[in-house]
Amino acid sequence: MTTVKMVAVDMDGTFLDDNKQYNRSRFLDCYQQLTARDIKFVVASGNQYYQLKSFFPEIASDIAFVAENGAWIIDRDEELFCGAFERRDVDAVIDTLQNGDYPGLRYLLCGRESAWYFDGMEENWLKKMRHYCHRLKPIHHLDEVQHDRLFKFALNLSDDYIEPLMADIERLHQGRVAATSSGHGSVDLIVPGNHKAHGLDLLAQRWGIAHDQVLAFGDGGNDLEMLRQSGFSFAMDNAPQRVKQAARYAAPSNNEQGVLQVIEQMLAGEGPFSATQA
Repeated sequence: MTTVKMVAVDMDGTFLDDNKQYNRSRFLDCYQQLTARDIKFVVASGNQYYQLKSFFPEIASDIAFVAENGAWIIDRDEELFCGAFERRDVDAVIDTLQNGDYPGLRYLLCGRESAWYFDGMEENWLKKMRHYCHRLKPIHHLDEVQHDRLFKFALNLSDDYIEPLMADIERLHQGRVAATSSGHGSVDLIVPGNHKAHGLDLLAQRWGIAHDQVLAFGDGGNDLEMLRQSGFSFAMDNAPQRVKQAARYAAPSNNEQGVLQVIEQMLAGEGPFSATQA
């Protein structure tokens, strides 16, 4: 018999509705039941840790975060892992981005201390990015962030250029930089292997949990490894087909509180969980 011992949720397009909200009272009721059963709750997102914890003011110090697509892992305010690019790879990626043919490309450098942007970046876009990056600071030159651990590039560009850019990253930086897309013109460049599944694996080892005891939810390309690894993996109804193919089950859409519906189903021992929860 397999019992769920960890619940991992992506945020945008999954846990959050299209207005970036969730039903807090309904979730906290679920969370209390999860805690009573010693089921761990994990937030697994491409977003910045400082932003993610703001969504859970009541419990942020009691849960774990797989932030920045797996580059930064924090459990109950304790850092378990923080990835980093080598400086030569940061320089090489910036060279690729500046010299490639990617009209309208905008990007941030993401690190443990903050996200960073070069002077001259479009202000309307930065205003939007501040919703995702609660720490976002300008720089003139890369030398100004020598002190930070840089672990991700957050890119935004036309959907028409996403596949060519990702192909260029694979060709020019093979084995040293990996590209993943969460949709809607967003591409993250990460240290290879520092994805969400890696973060969940570290937490599972820490807690003595097997992968088949993990209930995971996602809707984007950056959730694929996590969904394939987890025993109870759910793709949201609003997810693209390739994400649905990677998951074992389907959840209602993010605007229907699909994650909470499935968690309640699991707690009640219904559906695919009918033979699992003692």
